[in-house]
Amino acid sequence: MSLPQTEQFPDDPDNLPPARRRRARRLLAPLNADERAAFLDNLAHRTAPSFDFYLFSLVSGLVLAIGLVIDSPAVLVLGAVLAPLMAPVVGIALGTVIGSGRYFLRSVVGLMIGGLLVFLIGWLAGLLTQQSWLPLKMVLSMAHLHAQVSWPDFVVLAISSILTAAALTHSDDAEHMGGNGGILRGGFVSSAALPSVALAYELFLPLTTAGLGLGARIPHLFPDGLVVFVLHLSWAAILGVLTLVVLGIRPLTLFGYTLTGALTLFGVLMLIGFSGASTVVTTKIGLPTPIPTATFTLTLTPTRTLTPVPPTATLTPTLTLTPTLTPTPTLTPTPTPAYVVVQAPSDAGGAYLRDEPAGAIVAVIANGTRVQILPDRAEKDGNAWALVIVPDGRQGWMQLTLLVSTTPTPSP
Repeated sequence: MSLPQTEQFPDDPDNLPPARRRRARRLLAPLNADERAAFLDNLAHRTAPSFDFYLFSLVSGLVLAIGLVIDSPAVLVLGAVLAPLMAPVVGIALGTVIGSGRYFLRSVVGLMIGGLLVFLIGWLAGLLTQQSWLPLKMVLSMAHLHAQVSWPDFVVLAISSILTAAALTHSDDAEHMGGNGGILRGGFVSSAALPSVALAYELFLPLTTAGLGLGARIPHLFPDGLVVFVLHLSWAAILGVLTLVVLGIRPLTLFGYTLTGALTLFGVLMLIGFSGASTVVTTKIGLPTPIPTATFTLTLTPTRTLTPVPPTATLTPTLTLTPTLTPTPTLTPTPTPAYVVVQAPSDAGGAYLRDEPAGAIVAVIANGTRVQILPDRAEKDGNAWALVIVPDGRQGWMQLTLLVSTTPTPSP
């Protein structure tokens, strides 16, 4: 690594002025130019993402997605414990401080790849929750909790970012740290592992929530979780930069100061925009109240005009008689009797009245006698017979061929 040098430092610390010797003992970064370059090379190597970072990001995203689906805080903590050491966050801060675009982009791209793996695992978990064969009770209270900005999460993020940057920068642990720095090496456990768990919790959990919301089509989870991730990442990098500056690592070029200022401005604007601080401007709290200017407006005075009031008509109620329905008697029709005239052959002189069709003769009825014919009919011996009533009131059967219909004469 070739770093631009703004000033030369003598190799012998004893030849330094007393103030600079005290500063050399107090600061972490060595004052010798060669030692400083070697120190920054070693630190950049420790903060570079490795294959272990991507692998453990995948495992962590899987466990975090399960914890969000079953709404279990214990599983979420386990997912943060299984997360890799968040060394690329410190790498972003280091690239910002020293003004190295290569280190900055390498750390950003590595962190984005690991974050994309976590996001995809959350998205696949969201798709699985939509399957009917998977009976799940989608409570997702933890998902909604981590898709919004809260001050307790911000405090945890600040503490974990500062401690992770300080632990990774500590030179005493250089011999025990490799490319990822968070694994047990040579019988030692990195002091950055514990704060890195909290940092992974604040970065990977909102990202998994965003993927879960996109896959499950839950409103507000996808954009809100993604915004919280970007806000947490920007402030983790800003706090890492401040930690490195306090530990003695200063920007070496103007580009370092510019990049640091731009990152700080971006984080501050996001914090103001996605917190309650923006309500100060929208509600104009503390802003001067404009003094209203008096404007003269002509007011028209109405003139009273006497209008005669017409007399009010008094309505006289009119009694309306309700007709009473009179029952109409139902007429039962009486059948009109049918009459016929006896007309037998002239040589016979009349027709026989029998007690039954072709039965015994009851009487002889002369021709021209008017008899009443009844509707009863019978067929016997090849003749048609009709039941009749003769004028003396007797009933009997006569041959139908011997009877001729006549027009009844109305009685007075």
